[in-house]
Amino acid sequence: MPQPKDVQSVTFERPLPAQMMAIDGTWRRPCSVKTISEAGATLWLEASIKGLALTEFFLVLSTTGLAYRRCELDRVNGAEIAVKFLRAKDRRKERLKNRNAHA
Repeated sequence: MPQPKDVQSVTFERPLPAQMMAIDGTWRRPCSVKTISEAGATLWLEASIKGLALTEFFLVLSTTGLAYRRCELDRVNGAEIAVKFLRAKDRRKERLKNRNAHA
């Protein structure tokens, strides 16, 4: 995943096991984190994501579910996907933009 020059990323020698999970908990898929940065990550999929709503989902990084990031799909390349991490302020801006567009 191309990163701005000021964003540092970490590439794991052995991909880190993780889970992709729907915001509402209706689906979950195993994946592995290949690279990660403050802005996003590159994931290796272990199961199909065909037909899943990937507008927003969680990347669960711990078995207890306490470490997670809210994501959106950036691009797909076979079994490898790139995701962008969403921040609360980004979601607020998007909601305001949508409200203003409908007003």
